[in-house]
Amino acid sequence: MIRIVLAEDQRMMLGALGSLLDLEEDMEVVGMAPNGQEAIELVERLNPDICIMDIEMPLKSGLDAAEQLKDHPCKVIILTTFARSGYFERARAAGVSGYLLKDSPSEDLATSIRSIMAGRRIYAPELVDLAFEADNPLTEREKEVMELIAQGRSTKEIANELFITSGTVRNYISTILDKLEVGNRIEAISRFKEKGWFK
Repeated sequence: MIRIVLAEDQRMMLGALGSLLDLEEDMEVVGMAPNGQEAIELVERLNPDICIMDIEMPLKSGLDAAEQLKDHPCKVIILTTFARSGYFERARAAGVSGYLLKDSPSEDLATSIRSIMAGRRIYAPELVDLAFEADNPLTEREKEVMELIAQGRSTKEIANELFITSGTVRNYISTILDKLEVGNRIEAISRFKEKGWFK
């Protein structure tokens, strides 16, 4: 019997998913969590074979939880509506066994679970395409500047934090806006978030 923990903040989706998987003869949902933090606690307590998680959840996102469970024998599957390359990169780095989209047919989920239990990794095909076409164009230093911009830091504060001049920060910001093809800091933050590139 494949023992499964589900984590999803939309109660109706959580219930529907649980009922669906319980219909499979070789699967049993042993725990349900409304956020990533509770998902981690359930996995540590119940030692399931599989934990299926949404990404955007309160307290701790599915990606944060997956990173925390990286060394746990439980296999993590991300099940989300978001086909974003940045999310996918993070999920792969966290060693997830599957990254599936919620609009896939429901029978695909049970099939994917069985394949993952047999040692395979399953990624939604759309994501593999995305991963190849949409790598983050920023250098490591530009990403650092971008993270600080998103925290609402001023040019002077960024300069102090990174031990560079304000002029250098302005140059970085101008390069970042060019690379992201946006007109200002707000649009840059929004584009970066949309792509799932924030750590």
